[in-house]
Amino acid sequence: MSEEHASMRIIDGYARGDTDLAADQVWALEAHLEACAVCRDRLSAAVTAEAPAVAALVETVWSGLQAQMLAGPLQRRRRWAVRLSGWLTPAMVPWLAMVGSVTLIALLLDLVGPGTGEVSLVLLFSPVLPVLGVAASWSQGLDPAYELTASVPRAGLYLVLRRTASVLAVVIPALLVGGWATGLMVAQWLLPCLAFTSAALALGTVVGVTRAAVVLTTVWAAVVVAPTLAASRVAFALQADGLPVWGLILVLSIGVVIARRGAYSVLGAHR
Repeated sequence: MSEEHASMRIIDGYARGDTDLAADQVWALEAHLEACAVCRDRLSAAVTAEAPAVAALVETVWSGLQAQMLAGPLQRRRRWAVRLSGWLTPAMVPWLAMVGSVTLIALLLDLVGPGTGEVSLVLLFSPVLPVLGVAASWSQGLDPAYELTASVPRAGLYLVLRRTASVLAVVIPALLVGGWATGLMVAQWLLPCLAFTSAALALGTVVGVTRAAVVLTTVWAAVVVAPTLAASRVAFALQADGLPVWGLILVLSIGVVIARRGAYSVLGAHR
């Protein structure tokens, strides 16, 4: 390439897809094309002359996209899709539906199911329900666009908190109804719910949000759920006396999230 523009030899070879072009020449040309409208026009003309099949394909695709882009309702739907993508991912939808279903089943068992003794299943599952949705929203395996998401300017704590808020916006009303129907105090299920969610985010800065959710859910099931169901007696973690401990966990977890907010901008947070 010359000092100002790419040579026609390189542009023609690039348009034809020649394999004898050096990798550094291809890289330099592509970088130059981003800032040079003149060379982009020359490349367009070269593609038409050297690769007419490619030019015809591009024209066909563009014609179809142009018709869609000019459609008013589609434009509005696209704008809404872009706005929602900052709050939700397609991977979260089935998980949130599952969370709602688990809450409903726990409520029904609390109201009519025998054999649970003094234990409220709504109270027992309330800490881990939002964690499942948060894990789904940041799962590398579930979100096909996780690399693109992690590379955008607002991919850090800002996006984490928005998606966490979306999960809580679904879970908390469901738990509120369940708590009201079973006579639970709001603080008795809300504080563990928020503390467990913030703990998952805090631990996620170290091992990844999905792994943190799996670890915390497993520990909760082994240490609290299984013994509570076996003894049919409310564990200390679920009693009103344990609320100050949950409050301390919530404050400490929020502090860790703020202190390590930069960790959410790397791909490791999605593991």
